Amino acid sequence: MTKVAVQFTLNGQEQSEFIEGGSTLLAALRGKLGLYSTKAGCHQGTCGACTVIIDGEPRLSCLTLAERCTGKEVTTLEGLTSNGALHPLQQAFMEGFAAQCGFCTPGMILAAKTLLDRNPSPSRDDVIDAISGNICRCTGYEPIISAVLTAAEQLRGKKKNA
Repeated sequence: MTKVAVQFTLNGQEQSEFIEGGSTLLAALRGKLGLYSTKAGCHQGTCGACTVIIDGEPRLSCLTLAERCTGKEVTTLEGLTSNGALHPLQQAFMEGFAAQCGFCTPGMILAAKTLLDRNPSPSRDDVIDAISGNICRCTGYEPIISAVLTAAEQLRGKKKNA
């Protein structure tokens, strides 16, 4: 297979790599770059475990060719922490027991983050819609929905105090 040059911003850092042509972003993140929060679930785009944010939009990395990310900004769960502090979504998931086995958690958090970036005051239905592409087999979704709504409140409070 031919290697292709891929240059993109990954979690705020410029990244340049040679990647096998036709490789998915999921394969590049896990295999080449050692970022394991992005989970390899169904490999068919139906479970949401591999969700990342590309240019502000949630995307399934198992269906995204790595070479298509050239010039784009890619965010994984690793990119949400700041100076070792958890993002309010991560904190709310932890405190609200929204992560049981944890397999779906990175994709859920990134799907929720794109919602909160666009809509800082989401309704319960907005949250349900935002995470609808992500399957969780453990929580029954209620703790996840509650965690997203809690994080939204916390983020709004931080903006008021800023």
